[in-house]
Amino acid sequence: MRSRSRRPPPTSSPPPPDRSAPPVRHTEFWSRLEDALGSGYSHVWAEQFVMAELGSRTAQEALDAGIAPKQVWAAVWSALDLPATLR
Repeated sequence: MRSRSRRPPPTSSPPPPDRSAPPVRHTEFWSRLEDALGSGYSHVWAEQFVMAELGSRTAQEALDAGIAPKQVWAAVWSALDLPATLR
């Protein structure tokens, strides 16, 4: 039997949804991330950078798991220390 190296399961739950503002759509999330990091790097970063705020997931994993793009963007915004104007 072959053993596979796998990432450990997420250790914490993502924060509850913030319902105080309109939702961010996936297209808007990707547009914002591309504006912040550039179109070439944004998808690589989203697939590789693990954030505790998302339950030890990457942005891509969080979106794939059904976490709202608004919550994912809030974690990205915090991780990248982006200006308040981009929140």
